[in-house]
Amino acid sequence: MGNKGFVIGVAGGTGSGKTTVSRRIQEAIGLQHIAYLQHDSYYRDHSHLPPEERAACNYDHPDSLDTPLLVQHIRQLLQGQPVEVPIYDFATHARLRQTQRVLPAPIVLVEGILVFVEPALRELMDMRIFVDTDPDIRFIRRLQRDIQERGRSLESVVRQYLATVRPMHLEFVEPSKRYADIIVPEGGNNRVAMEMIISRIQAILQQR
Repeated sequence: MGNKGFVIGVAGGTGSGKTTVSRRIQEAIGLQHIAYLQHDSYYRDHSHLPPEERAACNYDHPDSLDTPLLVQHIRQLLQGQPVEVPIYDFATHARLRQTQRVLPAPIVLVEGILVFVEPALRELMDMRIFVDTDPDIRFIRRLQRDIQERGRSLESVVRQYLATVRPMHLEFVEPSKRYADIIVPEGGNNRVAMEMIISRIQAILQQR
């Protein structure tokens, strides 16, 4: 591993429990040891489009994300440099003017639906975790999140799920599972899997 950080990728379908897995890792390892990046922060800005066109974009395709910027930020963190992460407003489908500064740390934790799809991003990772959860559970979680946290209507969530979320999951997300080092059924609620992952990360920190 040398002097560079250790990069962990957490992928899985929408609502699979990726964020719960990431949160458990952060709680167990300590926030001071982890630089946390979410792929969702890197959605391309659509503020130049009228609202109806923004809503019609396919946000589940890899091209909707500025992955080169994420790759650049990971490399900067590995070089000991802080990064300015975009802040994305899901209600308006646009980036805010503000950014969030993330400081370098021994562990770089990268989370997102499509983080195993892009080779340039995937190849930076030292550990790849795929969170595998049943489709019906994932859909219910997404429905609740988008309505409660992102101001979406029931009809718009269902329409988007059928039009892009499910097709893109089958085309991109599910096949990316083959790149995983560890597959975690049921996400952060899988106590045995989480204990194994956390023990491995703790051992890596001790080696440093």
